[in-house]
Amino acid sequence: MHGSRSKGVSTSVTKAFKNFKENKMPRVVHFELPADDPKRAKAFYEKVFGWTITKWQGPMDYWLVATGLDDEPGINGAITPRMMPEQVTTNTISVVSVDDFTKKIVDAGGNVMMPKRAVPGQGYLAYCTDTEGNVFGVMELDPCAK
Repeated sequence: MHGSRSKGVSTSVTKAFKNFKENKMPRVVHFELPADDPKRAKAFYEKVFGWTITKWQGPMDYWLVATGLDDEPGINGAITPRMMPEQVTTNTISVVSVDDFTKKIVDAGGNVMMPKRAVPGQGYLAYCTDTEGNVFGVMELDPCAK
């Protein structure tokens, strides 16, 4: 997930998660842009939009994208290596429980593409599709995730 320039969950993601817990409405808090060449994509987005893009210090080839200041409207995201030709931009939605929401997703006619997995130090993530075939992630923040 997106980190605050060096590590951890960004302030905007943390605020959105706190708002969700208070308001009970999940929000999109992160995006992932797949790229055949993440360094080339980094150069493109920095040049065109002036975004700040830094290599995540975690175990994956993952480039954190800051699209603005944390106190401005909007979300941050990441550039990730493309894993398959049909991979598209994926939005991630903050939820209190990945287990509860993947059940709701399946019950509503969606599918779980990638079951819940730990993102060390960040939380738990699952990738799903809706009834129209759109891919999205659900993320349960938990800094103790291993």
